[in-house]
Parts: sequence; C-alpha cells; structure tokens
Amino acid sequence: MASPIVVMGVSGSGKSTVGAALAQRLRVPFADADDFHPPANIAKMSSGQPLNDDDRQPWLDAIGKWLAERDDRGGVMSCSALKRGYRDQLRSHCRDIEFVHLSGTPEVIGRRQASRPGHFMPPSLLKSQFATLEPLDPDENGITIDVDQSIDDIIETYVSTTQ
Repeated sequence: MASPIVVMGVSGSGKSTVGAALAQRLRVPFADADDFHPPANIAKMSSGQPLNDDDRQPWLDAIGKWLAERDDRGGVMSCSALKRGYRDQLRSHCRDIEFVHLSGTPEVIGRRQASRPGHFMPPSLLKSQFATLEPLDPDENGITIDVDQSIDDIIETYVSTTQ
C-alpha cells in the first residue's frame, strides 16, 4: 500500500515536472494542483495578485479529496502547499500524505521560472511565495530535496531515501 505523495515548493521549483516523473517511476496517477484552481484564482494570479487563504480553501479541499481517493493505492500531486496550515488541511482529507519539498535558492528557482513562458504565475510573485513558504516541520511526513540537480537525480534521491 502506497501513501499519496505531494510534491511541494514555490512556483518554478519543478513540482509538475518532478511530480509527473515520480508518478511514472512509481506507476501511480499524477495530478497537478494548478488544474484544481477555480477560474477566479487563475484570473487573480494572472493579474499579479497573490491568493489569500480564503481563495485557497476550496482549492485545497479539492486537492485533498483527490488525495483521499488514492489513499490505498497511491498517487502524486504537485501542489505548492507552502504553509503548514495548508498541509494540515490536505492531511484532514488524507492523513498519510508524504511530502517532497523541492527546495532551492531564489536565484536558482528564478532562473527555472523564467524558462516557463506563458505560465499564469508571473515571476513578480516569486518573492511573495518565498515569504509565505514554511518548510516542513520535523513532525511532518516528508523529505526536502535540493532542486539544483537533474530531474533524474531528484527522483533517485527520493527513491533511495524513502524505499
């Protein structure tokens, strides 16, 4: 039995790419939290405004439900999950979530983010994402992996650390 995995981090850290590769490696379903945002959230972010906690509640509930549906067979979700409270809300739906925090410096992640033209999260919001980020606490089920390496190396780090 595999617990669902949330690949978390700030915008541009590689959550979607790593999440999809990890799901393929583990042979479980993958979903991107960006696809769970209601249109109002996308419009707000596209106009350069950060979401507030009220904006995030229904989005996190939808993600939590997806994770809960995969509690017995596993799945990988890419989701920023920047605050402990957001991760707690996800855990309220599915208690055994494992978090993979993709961590990097603002410089490294800024370079990665700049290579994604057309994404709805403008680079100007990266600073607010770093200000919001609460890294995993010791009592949270998860690991932190440095993103300044290849996708294959990130996946190997995860597999060798958790399997």
